[in-house]
Amino acid sequence: MEIGKKITELRKKSGMSQEKLAEKLDVARQTISKWELGETAPDLKQSKELSKLFNVSLDEMVGNDVRDVLVEKTSNTERLAGLILKMIKVVVVLIIVVPIVMIVLRIAFKADYERRSGRLVNTSIMCKIHDESYSYDFSYYETTGLIREAGGDSYLSNVVDINSNDAYRALDRIDAYAKDRGGSCERSEIKPVNE
Repeated sequence: MEIGKKITELRKKSGMSQEKLAEKLDVARQTISKWELGETAPDLKQSKELSKLFNVSLDEMVGNDVRDVLVEKTSNTERLAGLILKMIKVVVVLIIVVPIVMIVLRIAFKADYERRSGRLVNTSIMCKIHDESYSYDFSYYETTGLIREAGGDSYLSNVVDINSNDAYRALDRIDAYAKDRGGSCERSEIKPVNE
Protein backbone atom coordinates (compact mmCIF):
# COMPACT_ATOMS: atom_id res chain seq x y z
CA MET A 1 0.00 0.00 0.00
CA GLU A 2 1.28 3.49 -0.86
CA ILE A 3 2.04 5.87 2.01
CA GLY A 4 -0.70 8.31 0.92
CA LYS A 5 -3.38 5.63 1.10
CA LYS A 6 -2.01 4.50 4.46
CA ILE A 7 -2.19 8.07 5.85
CA THR A 8 -5.80 8.37 4.64
CA GLU A 9 -6.71 5.00 6.18
CA LEU A 10 -5.05 5.78 9.54
CA ARG A 11 -6.46 9.35 9.68
CA LYS A 12 -10.01 8.14 9.05
CA LYS A 13 -9.59 5.26 11.49
CA SER A 14 -8.58 7.70 14.23
CA GLY A 15 -11.51 10.02 13.32
CA MET A 16 -9.40 13.03 12.32
CA SER A 17 -10.01 15.48 9.53
CA GLN A 18 -7.23 16.68 7.24
CA GLU A 19 -7.30 20.02 9.08
CA LYS A 20 -6.94 18.38 12.53
CA LEU A 21 -4.02 16.20 11.30
CA ALA A 22 -2.38 19.26 9.69
CA GLU A 23 -2.58 21.12 13.01
CA LYS A 24 -0.97 18.25 14.95
CA LEU A 25 1.92 18.04 12.45
CA ASP A 26 2.21 21.81 12.06
CA VAL A 27 1.70 21.71 8.27
CA ALA A 28 -0.94 23.10 5.90
CA ARG A 29 -4.13 21.13 5.15
CA GLN A 30 -3.10 21.11 1.46
CA THR A 31 0.10 19.23 2.44
CA ILE A 32 -2.00 16.47 3.98
CA SER A 33 -4.20 16.41 0.86
CA LYS A 34 -1.12 16.14 -1.44
CA TRP A 35 0.27 13.27 0.72
CA GLU A 36 -3.03 11.41 0.56
CA LEU A 37 -3.33 11.93 -3.22
CA GLY A 38 0.24 10.67 -3.67
CA GLU A 39 1.46 13.95 -5.21
CA THR A 40 4.08 14.35 -2.50
CA ALA A 41 5.25 12.31 0.50
CA PRO A 42 6.19 13.21 4.05
CA ASP A 43 9.89 13.45 4.83
CA LEU A 44 11.51 11.15 7.38
CA LYS A 45 10.85 13.49 10.33
CA GLN A 46 7.19 13.87 9.36
CA SER A 47 6.88 10.09 8.82
CA LYS A 48 8.21 9.51 12.35
CA GLU A 49 5.67 11.96 13.76
CA LEU A 50 2.87 10.25 11.80
CA SER A 51 3.91 6.82 13.10
CA LYS A 52 3.91 8.12 16.70
CA LEU A 53 0.60 9.88 16.23
CA PHE A 54 -1.12 6.79 14.75
CA ASN A 55 0.83 4.36 17.00
CA VAL A 56 2.21 2.28 14.10
CA SER A 57 5.77 1.43 13.02
CA LEU A 58 7.52 3.24 10.18
CA ASP A 59 7.54 -0.06 8.27
CA GLU A 60 3.78 -0.24 8.56
CA MET A 61 3.49 3.43 7.48
CA VAL A 62 5.39 2.83 4.23
CA GLY A 63 3.78 -0.52 3.57
CA ASN A 64 6.66 -2.81 4.47
CA ASP A 65 5.08 -5.84 6.01
CA VAL A 66 7.80 -7.09 8.31
CA ARG A 67 5.70 -10.10 9.29
CA ASP A 68 5.71 -11.38 5.69
CA VAL A 69 9.49 -10.96 5.52
CA LEU A 70 9.93 -12.79 8.84
CA VAL A 71 7.57 -15.58 7.79
CA GLU A 72 9.41 -15.97 4.49
CA LYS A 73 12.83 -16.00 6.19
CA THR A 74 11.56 -18.48 8.78
CA SER A 75 10.17 -20.81 6.12
CA ASN A 76 13.42 -20.55 4.13
CA THR A 77 15.38 -21.42 7.28
CA GLU A 78 13.07 -24.36 7.98
CA ARG A 79 13.49 -25.62 4.39
CA LEU A 80 17.28 -25.31 4.69
CA ALA A 81 17.27 -27.14 8.03
CA GLY A 82 15.10 -29.89 6.52
CA LEU A 83 17.50 -30.23 3.58
CA ILE A 84 20.50 -30.41 5.92
CA LEU A 85 18.77 -33.10 8.02
CA LYS A 86 18.05 -35.14 4.88
CA MET A 87 21.70 -34.84 3.81
CA ILE A 88 22.88 -35.92 7.28
CA LYS A 89 20.55 -38.95 7.13
CA VAL A 90 21.93 -39.91 3.71
CA VAL A 91 25.52 -39.59 4.95
CA VAL A 92 24.78 -41.66 8.06
CA VAL A 93 23.08 -44.33 5.97
CA LEU A 94 26.05 -44.40 3.59
CA ILE A 95 28.51 -44.64 6.48
CA ILE A 96 26.60 -47.60 7.93
CA VAL A 97 25.26 -49.36 4.83
CA VAL A 98 28.22 -49.12 2.44
CA PRO A 99 30.71 -50.97 4.69
CA ILE A 100 28.10 -53.68 5.40
CA VAL A 101 27.40 -54.09 1.68
CA MET A 102 31.15 -54.21 0.97
CA ILE A 103 31.65 -56.95 3.58
CA VAL A 104 28.71 -58.98 2.24
CA LEU A 105 29.95 -58.63 -1.35
CA ARG A 106 33.48 -59.60 -0.36
CA ILE A 107 32.22 -62.71 1.43
CA ALA A 108 29.98 -63.58 -1.52
CA PHE A 109 32.72 -63.07 -4.12
CA LYS A 110 35.25 -64.96 -2.03
CA ALA A 111 32.87 -67.89 -1.65
CA ASP A 112 32.13 -67.80 -5.39
CA TYR A 113 35.85 -67.59 -6.24
CA GLU A 114 36.62 -70.47 -3.92
CA ARG A 115 33.80 -72.51 -5.44
CA ARG A 116 35.16 -71.90 -8.95
CA SER A 117 38.73 -72.53 -7.78
CA GLY A 118 38.03 -76.18 -7.03
CA ARG A 119 38.37 -78.18 -3.88
CA LEU A 120 40.67 -77.13 -1.09
CA VAL A 121 43.56 -79.54 -0.66
CA ASN A 122 46.26 -79.86 1.96
CA THR A 123 49.64 -80.98 0.74
CA SER A 124 52.76 -81.58 2.76
CA ILE A 125 56.24 -81.73 1.27
CA MET A 126 59.03 -83.50 3.18
CA CYS A 127 62.58 -82.87 1.98
CA LYS A 128 65.89 -84.39 2.98
CA ILE A 129 68.86 -82.09 2.28
CA HIS A 130 72.38 -82.85 3.59
CA ASP A 131 70.99 -85.42 6.02
CA GLU A 132 68.57 -82.90 7.50
CA SER A 133 64.75 -83.23 7.21
CA TYR A 134 62.51 -80.28 6.45
CA SER A 135 58.76 -80.03 5.89
CA TYR A 136 56.35 -77.45 4.56
CA ASP A 137 52.53 -77.59 4.45
CA PHE A 138 50.20 -75.93 1.97
CA SER A 139 46.45 -75.49 1.92
CA TYR A 140 45.43 -74.41 -1.60
CA TYR A 141 42.70 -74.56 -4.21
CA GLU A 142 43.21 -77.42 -6.60
CA THR A 143 42.13 -75.70 -9.83
CA THR A 144 43.96 -72.39 -9.41
CA GLY A 145 46.76 -73.31 -7.01
CA LEU A 146 45.83 -70.25 -4.95
CA ILE A 147 47.41 -70.63 -1.50
CA ARG A 148 45.00 -70.26 1.38
CA GLU A 149 47.53 -71.10 4.11
CA ALA A 150 51.16 -72.14 4.11
CA GLY A 151 53.81 -72.71 6.72
CA GLY A 152 56.63 -74.93 7.85
CA ASP A 153 60.36 -74.97 8.52
CA SER A 154 61.93 -71.55 8.28
CA TYR A 155 64.78 -73.00 6.19
CA LEU A 156 62.30 -73.88 3.42
CA SER A 157 60.22 -70.72 3.88
CA ASN A 158 63.29 -68.74 2.75
CA VAL A 159 63.26 -70.78 -0.47
CA VAL A 160 59.51 -70.65 -1.18
CA ASP A 161 58.19 -67.68 -3.17
CA ILE A 162 54.94 -67.21 -1.23
CA ASN A 163 54.44 -63.79 -2.85
CA SER A 164 53.39 -65.56 -6.02
CA ASN A 165 50.52 -67.11 -4.01
CA ASP A 166 50.79 -70.18 -6.29
CA ALA A 167 51.15 -73.52 -4.43
CA TYR A 168 52.22 -75.42 -7.57
CA ARG A 169 55.06 -72.99 -8.22
CA ALA A 170 56.11 -73.03 -4.54
CA LEU A 171 56.16 -76.86 -4.43
CA ASP A 172 58.22 -76.99 -7.65
CA ARG A 173 60.71 -74.48 -6.23
CA ILE A 174 61.20 -76.56 -3.07
CA ASP A 175 61.70 -79.71 -5.19
CA ALA A 176 64.22 -77.96 -7.46
CA TYR A 177 66.06 -76.47 -4.47
CA ALA A 178 66.43 -79.87 -2.81
CA LYS A 179 67.59 -81.59 -6.05
CA ASP A 180 70.16 -78.84 -6.73
CA ARG A 181 71.66 -79.64 -3.31
CA GLY A 182 71.67 -83.40 -3.75
CA GLY A 183 68.50 -83.92 -1.73
CA SER A 184 65.06 -85.28 -2.42
CA CYS A 185 61.45 -84.42 -1.55
CA GLU A 186 58.23 -86.35 -1.14
CA ARG A 187 54.79 -84.82 -1.47
CA SER A 188 51.72 -86.17 0.20
CA GLU A 189 48.16 -84.96 0.07
CA ILE A 190 46.99 -84.96 3.64
CA LYS A 191 43.26 -84.89 3.05
CA PRO A 192 40.79 -83.00 0.89
CA VAL A 193 38.98 -80.39 2.96
CA ASN A 194 35.95 -79.73 0.70
CA GLU A 195 34.57 -83.04 -0.50
